[in-house]
Amino acid sequence: MPLLSRRTKMALLVAGLLGTFIGAAPAAWALDAPKGKVVLTVKGKIGASNRGGTAVFDLAMLQALPQKTFTTMTPWEKAPVKFSGPLLRDVLAAVQAQGNTLKAVALNDYKINIPLEDTRQFDMVLAHRMNDQPIPVRTKGPLFIVYPFDSNPALQNAVYYERAIWQLGALEIE
Repeated sequence: MPLLSRRTKMALLVAGLLGTFIGAAPAAWALDAPKGKVVLTVKGKIGASNRGGTAVFDLAMLQALPQKTFTTMTPWEKAPVKFSGPLLRDVLAAVQAQGNTLKAVALNDYKINIPLEDTRQFDMVLAHRMNDQPIPVRTKGPLFIVYPFDSNPALQNAVYYERAIWQLGALEIE
């Protein structure tokens, strides 16, 4: 049983293509309700929601979005790590995010502000897998915002390392 309807998946695909090719805003659609445990809550300046004025996702909903995989070094591991998950910009397109800042909040209440421009400029992944394995909470999961650090030397500094938040639980669009 799909967690995103065929219509929603098609709308996400079309919105992503339009955004990529012509910079258009995504068309309106409704998010399906999560069927499993909620792993991500998105609120603030969003145009699509599925729980009041908030958008909530279970892991299957995030896995239903197009997936991106890359391998990169991080300051927290001794060897390159393979990360997989949807591009953060696709998650934000699904909720029709508007604004300038993304406030990311971890399960332990750590907070960091990320400019929304980063999601357009870099292929940031909302990782739910590390080295092809689900990310347990005790390590850095279930969700981890990861920049492709090895793709651009400018990303290899404290500013971007601090924005790579693990144990992500919520996003607020400001």
